[in-house]
Amino acid sequence: MTAQDFMTILDSKSLAEVLREYPLGRDFLANFRLNNLAQELTFSQALLEVEEEALAEFGLDRMGALKDFAEFLKQFTPQENLLAEVKSITIIGGWNKAKTPETISLTISAGEIISIVGPTGSGKSRLLNDIECLAQGDTLTGRTILVNGAELEDIQRFEMEGKLVAQLSQNMNFVMDLTVREFLEMHAKCRLTPNVNEVVAICFQCANQLAGEKFSENTLVTQLSGGQSRALMIADTAFMSDSPIILIDEIENAGINRRKAIALLAKREKIIFLSTHDPLLALSAHKRIIIKNGGIAKVIEISEAEKESLGIIENLDNTMQRLRTALRSGEVICMRDLRESSS
Repeated sequence: MTAQDFMTILDSKSLAEVLREYPLGRDFLANFRLNNLAQELTFSQALLEVEEEALAEFGLDRMGALKDFAEFLKQFTPQENLLAEVKSITIIGGWNKAKTPETISLTISAGEIISIVGPTGSGKSRLLNDIECLAQGDTLTGRTILVNGAELEDIQRFEMEGKLVAQLSQNMNFVMDLTVREFLEMHAKCRLTPNVNEVVAICFQCANQLAGEKFSENTLVTQLSGGQSRALMIADTAFMSDSPIILIDEIENAGINRRKAIALLAKREKIIFLSTHDPLLALSAHKRIIIKNGGIAKVIEISEAEKESLGIIENLDNTMQRLRTALRSGEVICMRDLRESSS
């Protein structure tokens, strides 16, 4: 919906109807001290009862207030139809650091997991950045990202910006002095999530299942560890975000149950790109992109032989997880215990 569509709504529906449909509009009215308007009137009609001086205090007139309210509703209303229609994205190759062309066209569908591997500094993050900004041949790599097989016009690209992709980076720092519950409730309300209490409870429970150390709903988000913060944001992304594409940068360093986190996001029918150095995660993906010298060198689809190898790697990983838990608990480690746990 365009801002003009919302102006039509504000001219035709009572303010009470508008606020029932878009409850976040109350925040706009409160910010401009318009929360006492007659709600049985349309917004345009109610503005006629407001003194011009009261609006001028905020640099507005009646038409300006109408336009700003319409733009606010457009900005904070989830683009459900737009995002629901994203079934695939395609990466059209550009070139590497030596300007050698990337001869690739890779299409990824909803529910697929793609790992991105390569040495540190090889260009993994650059590929994630190209996907995040929906590159149209206008980045350093010259890559183009298609949505549902089509190039995006500028207006489509910028309408999708910030909505199509959710990114979970290596470093997450909270600056708001909120409890975990208050943080989740704020996100749910901003995204106009129905059944807020139910969704918040699910997110909290999921985050604690992913985190290495449990935390309570009353824990301040500024007091969460790096692993707890990442677990909270993964649960938030899985259950509240409408974004159909998830970009994850080195989840193995987060101190969480990484395989469970990836499986959770995949279940939500999202397209997942995972930059990783972890063999377990790299081989858990449907395909993996190999990055060398800033470019996509090849794409490998997991084979039956690799699937068999994955079972051995999982056993080794479980042994390492038990070893970490034992060390953290103050236990003494001996070779016999390691042999038994790996047999």
